[in-house]
Amino acid sequence: MGMIFFVGPRAAGKTTAGKRLAANLGLPFTDTDASLCALQGRQIADIVAQEGWAAFRAYENAALQHDIRVNAATGAVIATGGGMVLLEDNRRLMRRHGVVFYLSAPVAVLAARLQNEPLTQQRPSLTGQDISKEVGHILAQRHEFYLQTAHHVLDAARPSEEICTAALAFLAAHGQAAL
Repeated sequence: MGMIFFVGPRAAGKTTAGKRLAANLGLPFTDTDASLCALQGRQIADIVAQEGWAAFRAYENAALQHDIRVNAATGAVIATGGGMVLLEDNRRLMRRHGVVFYLSAPVAVLAARLQNEPLTQQRPSLTGQDISKEVGHILAQRHEFYLQTAHHVLDAARPSEEICTAALAFLAAHGQAAL
């Protein structure tokens, strides 16, 4: 069994689509942000405030390695944090251990979702800018990393059931249906 990873910006729906896909495939689901918080015993915003983004990125890499190791025997669907692709080691790990889907959505869609559900303990501001400007700025920085990491791009502006159907179709077309 292999792993299926969802990458993409904050509010792309990685956790929602990931849970749905895991249920469809009968696989465990995990979210690296949740794993990171459990392993560290504190929220992301607290880690960033206390130790900074560089320390957070190191913890994020450890959470990814942990989730891969824990699910190695069964496979899993793993939703990652929006910045997971920033470290080359993370990009390499995901591609080596499974299929990577990039959930891509326009800035306006992502900003609207973040305004509706800010989840500030999980999603601290990365730039201190207005949410639309921040999303556009961060997406511009990370888009190429998402593309480099992904085996396939899915339209995250669509409902999660359609994202799941598209992911299943890709897996079936590429001989991964038995994952």
